[in-house]
Amino acid sequence: MSDRLTIALAQIDPIVGDLNGNIERLRKARADAAKLGADLVISTELSVTGYPPEDLVLKPMFQDAAEAAVETLAKATADGGPGLIVGSPWRADGKLHNAALLLDGGAVAGVRFKHNLPNYGVFDEVRVFTPGPLPGPIPFRGTRLGVMVCEDMWFPDVAECLQESGAELLVVLNGSPFDTDKRDDRLSHAVARVTETGLPLIYINQVGGQDELVFDGASFVLGADRGLRVQGAAFVEQLIATRWKRGTNGAFDCTAGDRAAELSDQEAIYRAMVLGLRDYVNKNGFPGVLIGMSGGIDSALTAAVAVDALGPKRVHGVRMPSRFTSQASLDDAAECCKSLGMDCRTIAIEPAFNAFLETLGPAFEGRAADTTEENIQARIRGVIMMALSNKFGDMVLTTGNKSEMSVGYATLYGDMCGGYSVLKDVYKMTVYALGHWRNEQWVDGLLGPRGRVIPGAIFTKAPTAELRANQTDQDSLPPYEALDDMLNCLIEGEMPIADIIARGHDPAVVQRVWRMLDMAEYKRRQAPPGVKLTRRSFGRDRRYPITNRFRG
Repeated sequence: MSDRLTIALAQIDPIVGDLNGNIERLRKARADAAKLGADLVISTELSVTGYPPEDLVLKPMFQDAAEAAVETLAKATADGGPGLIVGSPWRADGKLHNAALLLDGGAVAGVRFKHNLPNYGVFDEVRVFTPGPLPGPIPFRGTRLGVMVCEDMWFPDVAECLQESGAELLVVLNGSPFDTDKRDDRLSHAVARVTETGLPLIYINQVGGQDELVFDGASFVLGADRGLRVQGAAFVEQLIATRWKRGTNGAFDCTAGDRAAELSDQEAIYRAMVLGLRDYVNKNGFPGVLIGMSGGIDSALTAAVAVDALGPKRVHGVRMPSRFTSQASLDDAAECCKSLGMDCRTIAIEPAFNAFLETLGPAFEGRAADTTEENIQARIRGVIMMALSNKFGDMVLTTGNKSEMSVGYATLYGDMCGGYSVLKDVYKMTVYALGHWRNEQWVDGLLGPRGRVIPGAIFTKAPTAELRANQTDQDSLPPYEALDDMLNCLIEGEMPIADIIARGHDPAVVQRVWRMLDMAEYKRRQAPPGVKLTRRSFGRDRRYPITNRFRG
């Protein structure tokens, strides 16, 4: 029996489909871990292919390539160095599984399949994988490892089976996306498994952005007494060496190690936005991004996140004034760009707007101006942004927030034009809070300047789209404080209307907001992707019919 083990946790940022690149990341992690004296390196769920691969994993040629990559990596462990636990799709008896694989001694030395497949929220693994049987432990150099894959930790059955069959240490490979409530949920389930089994637990999580998901890492180790021994950092790649010793009672315990500080809610959200955007832009090969700078808080925060993610030279602002644009808005947009160190050009939409009014004049004769003329302005701006994107290759970022998208306060083929939405899952009041946080805070890893980057006037002015004279958002919407509370109740809470009214909201306004929420579903189906931050983001988290007559 081995009395001492050094286990390295490889908290890496894989890229879906980049098998060669992911294998090299794993090779490097193993080489670096060997220098730390590691006996074993543990990576994350589906680390070979990247997570989640979605329907890509159903391609037989992709399955062949993943298994070949694993076999190649396994041969590298013949050098007598650390063993390696990786995640990969794996076929057995004609079925495809989400697997954890122990590579050691030049071969695949152990295989365990994910038993509990998630099929809710953003997950639909039942669609692509077959659940495996309840697993037993994997022998490794005189130790018995109880290996689980992600969702298996959220239920007692797998851990109980592993404990009863002789596991000495629980090891959980994860691809667990960030949301604002997730950390406490993970920790509570991990503590429950330790309590039930009396075994220590290693939780290793992926980091990085993948389309609309962002993974925060934040890997950790719990002792058999449920005490936190090691806490990895959030939102960064990290190799964490953990030292284990068998006590006089024969049980393993982890020596207390580094514990990264817990992030505040605002810092966690902001860093998730930065990492999600950075990986989306870089993994898809865009040279930079374009942002329509209106002088409002949404475009200002979007620009701050973009500069912090990519650096100021890769972020380009565009002011597009009309007859309704105030000088204050132009000045605030210019000051924000200057504070962030990004460039800003100005392209007036008035000539194009006049041309549209003249062209459509005969068709509109006898009808008063309404939202049609407002939407024309937004769509002209969309055409300009997409033209710049086509010409220079930079991706357009939309600047709408979750409050606006919830009630349809956005224009299809106008301000919704773009490749990615930074604020898609951020309510309006949270936008303000994040803006204040960024003006007051700066953390390692941000590529933008320290200090205030969003002008103070942007926080105090009344929100407005400036599509008609003297327009404000509150002409059409309830105050954002009230709107956000109602939306949170309707979307995140799925609360009955009567319960929302009981919170002090006007019954007619609640009914109107609910109706607006339902009616805007067709717009959200055509919206660009954006990072998931809340428990119920729009998209795969919340799937509602467009045609819908339910009124309660």
